[in-house]
Amino acid sequence: MRRHEVTDDGQGRPPEAALMTIGAFARLSRLSAKTLRRYDELGLLRPALVDPVNGYRYYGRAQARTARLVAWLRRIGMPLARITEVIALDAGAAAAAIRGYWAQVEAETAVRRDLATFLIDQLSTEEAMTQVGTLGIRYAARTDIGAVRETNQDAAYAGARLLAVADGFGEGGAGASTAAIDALKPVVRAAVPAAELLNILHDAAERAARAVRDAVAGSGAPDESGTTLTAMVWTGARLGLVHIGDSRAYLLRGGELFRITHDHSLVQSMIDDGSLTEEEAASHPQRALLLKALSGGGQDGSGPAEGSGPDLGVRDARAGDRYLLCSDGLSAVVDGRELAGVLAAADGPGTAVRELVALAGAAGAPDNVACAVADVVAL
Repeated sequence: MRRHEVTDDGQGRPPEAALMTIGAFARLSRLSAKTLRRYDELGLLRPALVDPVNGYRYYGRAQARTARLVAWLRRIGMPLARITEVIALDAGAAAAAIRGYWAQVEAETAVRRDLATFLIDQLSTEEAMTQVGTLGIRYAARTDIGAVRETNQDAAYAGARLLAVADGFGEGGAGASTAAIDALKPVVRAAVPAAELLNILHDAAERAARAVRDAVAGSGAPDESGTTLTAMVWTGARLGLVHIGDSRAYLLRGGELFRITHDHSLVQSMIDDGSLTEEEAASHPQRALLLKALSGGGQDGSGPAEGSGPDLGVRDARAGDRYLLCSDGLSAVVDGRELAGVLAAADGPGTAVRELVALAGAAGAPDNVACAVADVVAL
């Protein structure tokens, strides 16, 4: 609400029938006068009128509901800029915005919970810090241009310590996806100690972000060019995950397929807040719009903004696990049941990636396709 100065009666007194002092409003809203002054300073809740002589603040009775809403939104941790947007909405739109925010919080909390579990495990015993892996992986990767695109902007890699897929976008997308994966390879040339996995994942994410910025700048492409990145780093006992964008990672365990990444896309945020179903998302006109990615313009999560960077996670591996990393050229046109069927039946990673690419082709292959598959095996 905009601030107004009182000049109506020549003495700086507001119309008392409509407004109340900050003390009276504090009692009505059950907030302290100090809190209300702070809300005014932050631009969250402006007084209806301010006396130009003594600076006294006056509020309307209807503002009490907004004041309480601001207090509750701050209590759940919503950023100030987002609160300002929410309180400007009507009730229905505000409810949807709060649902969307909380869905995002829960997704980010799940990632942090996995990291906390890993840290607790690592620090609990001496044995965990020095564990030597007794598992290994077999792997394969494949990309395909698809049936519609003129160029292939997807990239995929599979090696003894690294699996990765990247889906480039914009004029410099092909260079961006290749640069992101190439930046990870030196990080994992040597064996990765389990105790250092989180630090290595963080370094890998920063290195990939820098590489994408440099690649886009060097190509002369617009800053809007960039790439998704989903990668796994193998320690011999655990898999570390780096993920940003809408490429995906899946785990086939015990015959059941689990998606272990969360899309950073507009439609996923709408699914999370309940405004869109999975079926509706598949045909939504903005289904390709990303909320996070590695980009040439630096909107890549490498800056200080909390929650804006890649998701980092750690997973315990089991013999018999089969992992799939893929771009949306596969996941957008082939449903989970078909993916699970191929992954369960394939006699090895090489067969799996060939059949997965063929599945995308049978579905029309409207986009480039990239996939990498790894089997966890006992040494």
